[in-house]
Amino acid sequence: MAGSFQRIPYMVVFDEVSAFKDTYGGAIGKVAVECLRLLPDVPSDAVVIFSHPIGGGAWLPMVSQLGRLGVHTIYCNTRYRGNDTALIMERAVMDLAACVRHAKEKLGYARVYLGGWSGGGAQSLFYQAEAQDPRVTHTPAGDPYDLTAAGIIPADGVMLLAAHLSRNLTLTEWMDPSIEDECCPFDRNPQWNLYAADGPKPPYSADFVAEYRARQIARNRRITAWVKDELAALKAGGLEHHERCFTVHGTMADPRWLDPLVDPNERPPNHCMLGDPYVVNDGPVGLARFTTLRSWLSQWSYDDSNGDGLKCAARIRAPLLVIENGADDACTPSHAARLMAAAKNCPQEHHLIAGANHYYFGQPGLCNQAAELVKDWVGRQG
Repeated sequence: MAGSFQRIPYMVVFDEVSAFKDTYGGAIGKVAVECLRLLPDVPSDAVVIFSHPIGGGAWLPMVSQLGRLGVHTIYCNTRYRGNDTALIMERAVMDLAACVRHAKEKLGYARVYLGGWSGGGAQSLFYQAEAQDPRVTHTPAGDPYDLTAAGIIPADGVMLLAAHLSRNLTLTEWMDPSIEDECCPFDRNPQWNLYAADGPKPPYSADFVAEYRARQIARNRRITAWVKDELAALKAGGLEHHERCFTVHGTMADPRWLDPLVDPNERPPNHCMLGDPYVVNDGPVGLARFTTLRSWLSQWSYDDSNGDGLKCAARIRAPLLVIENGADDACTPSHAARLMAAAKNCPQEHHLIAGANHYYFGQPGLCNQAAELVKDWVGRQG
């Protein structure tokens, strides 16, 4: 039975020395992490902590439903709340680490479980990998950022809830390979332009999809090579801490969105979680639309990102709960399958919520079904 809970906003503030500022406003040398605690009437020594690289999910149906079911829950917004233009994944992990430490040492929770919702799934895996097997001392751009010395507290378990692979891998699978020259992004090769009048039409053959995927990876690597050249030129010119901003067009051209037989589930065709993929492909809300050299390497580079979900999953040993949504219009079945296969050292539990869309929008019953699974799993871990 659903109960009542309080929503308690609070902040976790910590010191951080940085050679340059990558978020707007606020005191230099201070990081403020905005958190929202959902505190039910029933006591508990366990808490589920959600976080996402750009946050903003504190009012999602799943988060609220957990509070109603008596699950103590915290939503942790990173310093990049609502703006991933200059986001550095290593710093997002540090923000989550500050929230986890506060929950343990100040709020008194004995057990912490990471609620890896959507893009928060790979962030949770990156966090847990660095807590259990710390390796990262620099960002992919070569800037010092030592997670091995951060004393990151391992979570007691990780949940992958409607989670995609990671920002670098998902972006690559959504990139438009018909863009072959980033300087002329609207001169597109119709042979690979899914949205061109004379372009390829579904259903797509396995050979077509395989070549398409290879071209997506090649495009990501071309951008990465240019980014590294630009950074090297800045450093060679004595501009060690300078940046360059740029735009990436064509980032919602996954064959999945037009052909539901590619990585099939119950999602409708010609639709993605942001709407019409043809519009989103060049719209302002597409992944990586506005970015910087350092952020590209940390978030979006296919080969260089430390936040690669598959690589991080292989390093963790915590219990893993995977909830997959049957009509997910963002994270299709192969994402959950590949993450589970990569997490070979984890005891795993997997559930499928038939008919559920990515956010459970308009599906309160299915949202409750998933939330009950989370509640039951957390209860069995203690």
